Amino acid sequence: MNPWNDRQRKEAREERDLAAWASKSAASLGRAFDEPEDPLRTCYERDRDRITHSTAFRRLMYKTQVFVNHEGDHNRTRLSHSLEVCQVARSVGSALHANEALCEALALCHDIGHPPFGHRGEKALDERMADHGGFRHNQQVLRVVDRLERRSPDCPGLNLTREVRESLLKHESDEDWPDAFRPRPKRPCLEGQVVDLADSTAYDKHDIEDGLRAGMFEEAQLQEASVLWREARGRVESRYPGFLTTNVDANLHVHRIANELIGACIEDLIHATRQRLETVRPASPAQVKDHERLLVGHGTEVGAGVAELQAFLHRHFYRHEHLQRFLDFARSVLHALFDAYLRRPEELPDWYAAWADEVGLERAICDYVAGMTDRFALQEHERLAGQLPEGFSPRTGSWGPI
Repeated sequence: MNPWNDRQRKEAREERDLAAWASKSAASLGRAFDEPEDPLRTCYERDRDRITHSTAFRRLMYKTQVFVNHEGDHNRTRLSHSLEVCQVARSVGSALHANEALCEALALCHDIGHPPFGHRGEKALDERMADHGGFRHNQQVLRVVDRLERRSPDCPGLNLTREVRESLLKHESDEDWPDAFRPRPKRPCLEGQVVDLADSTAYDKHDIEDGLRAGMFEEAQLQEASVLWREARGRVESRYPGFLTTNVDANLHVHRIANELIGACIEDLIHATRQRLETVRPASPAQVKDHERLLVGHGTEVGAGVAELQAFLHRHFYRHEHLQRFLDFARSVLHALFDAYLRRPEELPDWYAAWADEVGLERAICDYVAGMTDRFALQEHERLAGQLPEGFSPRTGSWGPI
């Protein structure tokens, strides 16, 4: 072994230190287009770096998580959410002796198929593409990494490993599963399962914080509805007697309880998953993917608490009238923008105009619009379709500066 070849040393360390169920870099099924191995990085580290340096990843800074970007400097964006998911996934993956680099790559990449205005933009594009195959962000993320990103004249896309590409489709039905990835596994690899739970764990926490900051629900409502919040608050009160009743910093107050809550959820996630792994003892990543049920998940008690918390957020946050108005706004903006390009395809950039010859004008427009940031979509609407629709006013936070 070349003493300066860090990749080989890392692969040997993976073989020695990672669990049998972990995805090993040296056993990767490789890339769609062959290329020499990197002497310094494992294949999954290389994937992670390509994602981090991609145009689509940078655009996440100005893409909606729940609130449109200009509704507040402290609300989460798709970028900050992805970084939070990455942090949780690394913590959980490390504790389970899984492949951290693969966890990182999946966490950083999992949302780059989202269009402007988050799930509301996704719904709007799916409506507009109803007669042309529809639109789903999980499917779009594979289009982004396989075709729409351009990094080298050697091949289209980012040329990521098969394991990353397949894991990005974890929610796709068998009907929509690509033939190139068949046979379809029953379950994602362990790292894919870790990222899926890290995603929901991260958004549970930040949606509590963002929803409280925006005044969309009150802490008293959360206290009444969520056992996880009550227990987290109780632990904070025990650790800092008098803090929650005397402190005047609302930001610190909420952060402290929310951090306590997410810490308990992560600890339970690791503990419950370890127990399942010790019982099942999968001898390979293939056995994880062929298992009858998911192996990464909460225990019964905390799992019920998470379901209760998410039900509260659905009632008081995701279905809030403000977000319904946002859906109507996103629908109006993206439908009008789509129609404007359909009438005037010469307004498309040259690459997308050529892309339309291959995939059809509607799909090319959809790919272009889906890649836009919130603010660019608004600018293009004003340029091509006129004044923005009325009926939606940004909701500013109620806590003031941090």
